Amino acid sequence: MKALVTGAAGFIGSRLSARLLDRGDEVVGIDAFTEYYDPALKRAQVAPLTGRDGFTLVEADLLDDGWQEVLDDVEVVFHQAGQPGVRASWATGFDAYVARNLLATQRLLEALRERREDDGADAALRRLVYASSSSIYGDAMRQPTDEDVIPAPMSPYGVTKLAAEHLCGVYSRNFGVPCVALRYFTVYGGGQRPDMALHRMIEATRKGGRFPRFGDGSQERDLTHVDDVVAANLAAADVEVAPGTVANIAGGTQVTLARLIELVGEVLGTPVPVDPQPGQPGDVARTSADTSRARQALGWKPVIALEEGIAEQVAWQQRQLP
Repeated sequence: MKALVTGAAGFIGSRLSARLLDRGDEVVGIDAFTEYYDPALKRAQVAPLTGRDGFTLVEADLLDDGWQEVLDDVEVVFHQAGQPGVRASWATGFDAYVARNLLATQRLLEALRERREDDGADAALRRLVYASSSSIYGDAMRQPTDEDVIPAPMSPYGVTKLAAEHLCGVYSRNFGVPCVALRYFTVYGGGQRPDMALHRMIEATRKGGRFPRFGDGSQERDLTHVDDVVAANLAAADVEVAPGTVANIAGGTQVTLARLIELVGEVLGTPVPVDPQPGQPGDVARTSADTSRARQALGWKPVIALEEGIAEQVAWQQRQLP
């Protein structure tokens, strides 16, 4: 299989690209190396892939022209690229979220539509797997949350992820672009972005800083290890599933922020130093996923326990970020 991975130098995209290569697929990775966090970290993350047979890295921005030829003969597109994070999506920061989550997705979908129309019945594309987010739900009325709950985002970030998900559905219904959207719930593991809470609390403990705990610590999250997310993407590519399908991807272990802080301290052998801060706009009280649809439609289920996954991330940060 020939696959295109957008955001291939990022946290999930690099791990997904490596897994595709491991199983013998050809991978074209595209990344704009934006500055949401240090591009040097992304370059270090993708560097081990660039020397592997079957991998091609294209440095390009989906918002620009000139990259569309990378779609030639691509059978599956894994659309991982986007502008992440809730807190930076307010005020003038929103411009980047509209551009990188919504407009970039539309440009990709339009390019796929054009190729599908040009190639007709011979079109190579079998699937577009879109990386959506649990942020589309906001403070969901039903817990665990299933895919039929009406989305009510609490942040501009969530709004853009939902809008892009709807765009995928529009192109699927109108032009036959075979989209599947996976709604990720708080992804963690080795290679996690440095702005994410688990990464920051590990680094604060290792290096003598203090972890800014926003709110009282009672916020609850359904954490999902990156290897389980990768497995869900592969399943969405390989299994026959109806275009327009959306599915929750979650680890199935809900944990409060306070308990997560305790778990990191237990793994590192010293308490996480905490700097209490007020709660932040856009932070929801609880996320909890019903993953029945992913189990039934994709044959997927999470396999990595929270304690195991935290230990893996701690070990990765100790190796990679001395």
